[in-house]
Amino acid sequence: MIPVAGYEGAHVGVLGLGRSGLSAARALREGDATAVCWDDNELARDVAEADGFEVRDLSKPQAFDGIATLIVSPGIPHLYPAPNKVVAAAMAAGVPVDNDIGLFFRSFATQGWNTYDVTPRVVAVTGSNGKSTTSALIHHILEHVGRDVQLAGNIGRGVLDIDPPGDGGVVVLELSSYQTELARALTPDVAVFTNLSPDHLDRHGGLGGYFAAKRRLFAEGGPDRAIIGVDEAEGLFLAGQLSEGPGDDRVIRVSSESKLSGPGWSVFAKKGFLSEYRKGRQAGSIDLRPIKGLPGAHNHQNACAAYATCRTLGLAPKVIEAAFHTFGGLPHRSQIIAEAHGATFVNDSKATNVDSALKALQAFTNIRWICGGLEKDGGIAGLKPGLRNVTKAYVIGREAAQFAMQLEGVETQVCTTMAAAVEAAMAEAEAGDTVLLAPAAASFDQYDSFERRGEDFVDEVQRRL
Repeated sequence: MIPVAGYEGAHVGVLGLGRSGLSAARALREGDATAVCWDDNELARDVAEADGFEVRDLSKPQAFDGIATLIVSPGIPHLYPAPNKVVAAAMAAGVPVDNDIGLFFRSFATQGWNTYDVTPRVVAVTGSNGKSTTSALIHHILEHVGRDVQLAGNIGRGVLDIDPPGDGGVVVLELSSYQTELARALTPDVAVFTNLSPDHLDRHGGLGGYFAAKRRLFAEGGPDRAIIGVDEAEGLFLAGQLSEGPGDDRVIRVSSESKLSGPGWSVFAKKGFLSEYRKGRQAGSIDLRPIKGLPGAHNHQNACAAYATCRTLGLAPKVIEAAFHTFGGLPHRSQIIAEAHGATFVNDSKATNVDSALKALQAFTNIRWICGGLEKDGGIAGLKPGLRNVTKAYVIGREAAQFAMQLEGVETQVCTTMAAAVEAAMAEAEAGDTVLLAPAAASFDQYDSFERRGEDFVDEVQRRL
């Protein structure tokens, strides 16, 4: 655990007692602060009380008397679409609002580092799509070469639950916009921006607010190196803001769509080949096509970002390439779960928005596509470029018929349930087909998480093999 520094003897409010909230409370206690906890859920409050924490209704008048700051869990809104009443009360009382990410960055470095030969480093990854795979891939590569590395944040362990790093240790953090938008300290050594597509717009007051939340990771602390996906306008803008000129190699530009040129540092993938250029000369290359754990252009972008990160940490191209070949991918993210009778079965339940589902559709051919769920703002018109790869769509979800009606030019079957969709797709699949779950929608109309939806898909497939 990382003990929280700077609040010794103080009372600190903790709102939301899920994984990150309880972790923050415990880390505050380790740092000799008193955590004052609240959650609307009675069971969560009981768990905190059983752990010895003071529980206080922070929505009551004068509840913030004597409170130094309020730590808020990621899922609790502080501004849009409306502030949570406890957050509003804290702001009205002049109490600063922070989160566990802010506590981590202010507490991570210690006096013990003075005895280390190599200072520990933090790599932080954000973006709309691919940040989990990119974070896990960086962690895998560093683990492959025997580095002291930990994975935390939105994936792996809570940021305050990790072990204090050893000499030369690396911490890889996946950070969502919910986490970056509120943290009062953001000081990674290497920061990665994968891409941007519309998501969580109600939480951030629109696309501009969503981008601003991501941008804070680069603007607040000033990382030593910034690795920026430049396939969207926002990435190009961010790279330009951070760079002092075309040759500034503190900014590494990454693309899976274009060959990048110029005197700076860039990593790009074209037709399945990754290339690294520095000062106008090629410095490394990898054939990504035979790497099963990284299928499709979207995973090639992830590979470029992970490659660039590991190059900044001193790894050679051939070492990184060898680690790529041992990466098995993440569950629910273009995960190959079975190959039978010439057909391939792929679980991409994490494709909850149009952009991520489109990338999945463009990664495969002859697709028998299981899609549908709780449709997000903006509709699904953006899927059109990938529909040419779809042989037939099998639509699930409560509004399956409405979803199917929007898939113009594609043969569809309204299945509603995962069991019916898998049964129909497997009955019709032929050699060379890919049965792909890439819903392009949230899961909450039928499941409590995209993970549970993916697990259901896996179970239904394996039950029929």
